Amino acid sequence: MRASTDLDTLSDFFDRYGVALTTGDVPAIAGCYALPGLVVADTYSFSFSTMAAVALSFVGAAPDYRERELVAAHALIEEVEPVSALLTMVAVRWEFLDSQGRAVPGERYRYLLRGTEDGPAICTVVRTG
Repeated sequence: MRASTDLDTLSDFFDRYGVALTTGDVPAIAGCYALPGLVVADTYSFSFSTMAAVALSFVGAAPDYRERELVAAHALIEEVEPVSALLTMVAVRWEFLDSQGRAVPGERYRYLLRGTEDGPAICTVVRTG
């Protein structure tokens, strides 16, 4: 098992994650995370050690996407940096489409991914802009 730096593998992973986010599929979102996990932003940080805790942390995201009428998310991978045999840091800029088909700019994040038997899994998320 190794960390993935393959753009097709990473794109597939973030495509699945983006679909889960915009459809409010909380179990699928939770399935994209390794445990324990960490989310870091300028004004807060939180960690989780169970899939239930991951799911709870994203319950509020689905109504936000619906309120903003976001129906699709696309991750633009800006940088891939191998960190170790099992860890990869990936810089992503998210783009969204609203229900009218208009592009909606998103935020930038850095994801520390761990290579697992099932593919990449998010260990740490850092909001960067």
